[in-house]
Amino acid sequence: MSYDVAAVRAQFPALRAGTAHFDGPGGTQVPEPVARAVAATLTSPIANRGSVTAAERTADGVVHEARRALADLLGADPRGIVFGRSATQLTFDVSRALAAGWGPGDEVVVSRLDHDANVRPWVIAAEAAGATVRWAAFDPATGELTADDVAEVLTERTKLVAVTGASNLIGTRPPVAGIAERVHAAGALLAVDGVHLTAHTPVDVRELGADLYTCSPYKFLGPHCGVLAASPALLESLRPAKLLPSTEAVPERFELGTLPYELMAGTTAAVDFLAGLSPVAGSRRERLVAAMTALEEYEDALRARLEAGLAELPGVRLWSRAARRTPTLLLTFDGRDAADAYRFLAERGVNAPAGSFYAIEASRWLGLGDAGGLRVGLAPYTDADDVERLLTGLREWLAVR
Repeated sequence: MSYDVAAVRAQFPALRAGTAHFDGPGGTQVPEPVARAVAATLTSPIANRGSVTAAERTADGVVHEARRALADLLGADPRGIVFGRSATQLTFDVSRALAAGWGPGDEVVVSRLDHDANVRPWVIAAEAAGATVRWAAFDPATGELTADDVAEVLTERTKLVAVTGASNLIGTRPPVAGIAERVHAAGALLAVDGVHLTAHTPVDVRELGADLYTCSPYKFLGPHCGVLAASPALLESLRPAKLLPSTEAVPERFELGTLPYELMAGTTAAVDFLAGLSPVAGSRRERLVAAMTALEEYEDALRARLEAGLAELPGVRLWSRAARRTPTLLLTFDGRDAADAYRFLAERGVNAPAGSFYAIEASRWLGLGDAGGLRVGLAPYTDADDVERLLTGLREWLAVR
């Protein structure tokens, strides 16, 4: 199917300011229907969830619909969808719950490729339990993290492996399903950070083999909150800290306090917006798969165009090299500071930030220290004119000495 980027862009009020946004990996712009859903929920009669008053029923309906929407997006069970403040917060929460069953002699595996939100919570939980942390390394020359790389650090004592679905720094998409086979054969659980992956490709958590899968709606056109997807059976086996009178039901036992109903309504609207990118008929899940497939093809073609333009620029080094990757490029410049490029581009209405973006282990493993580089990320609203503006801006910056 074709992808009508002009029609997509028309639904983003923020783009009327004229800025070319390559900062989507840190948070995308929001389409009009998402903002309307948030506002409508905030201005509707609403209360704590229940079934007696209309306001209670409104809140309850918002929650159930948000769980169904995320289940459709991720190929998950709505009974295993947990909402929280952020993916980081949810990972900290579930790591503490799982670590209650760990002890000396147990092992946890984390990767050098990951955002720190899928590293530090597990490291902290393991250390508190007296468990050992082992590290899976990726190839800095290619950016690849393979199933063999993970298997090298698996033992019969491994309790959990944490790995990214896609690197938020260099875009690498590890073979998660193949990693899951090795992890499960060792008798361990697999926690997948899907924050960056979910924004760019169809996702099926069952096919991936993810026991725990986190994502962030604000990375795929939604509001600021976090989501955890897991099997209800796994969630039933965990006992997170909670208030005495709060429910023991799953997934609610993981959702501390009153939920942000307006953000959940906005999340549902974001999922529906993505499903609407596809003209095919069918269930929401079927439309989402078709739409995200078309989006992936569009972004890959635009990425190839961008990379061809970057290859013509002198002194530009591209660190995003994996065979399978998202349209997320990390650049450094011979003898030049990426932060200066960031500022130069921003003055010309092109947003492409510089840093390591919490992927501190990956940045250090690449030899970039804590500085990282200039990150250029494509999003559903990025078009060819945006790419040309970025290339022109970089060309002008490189000419200034």
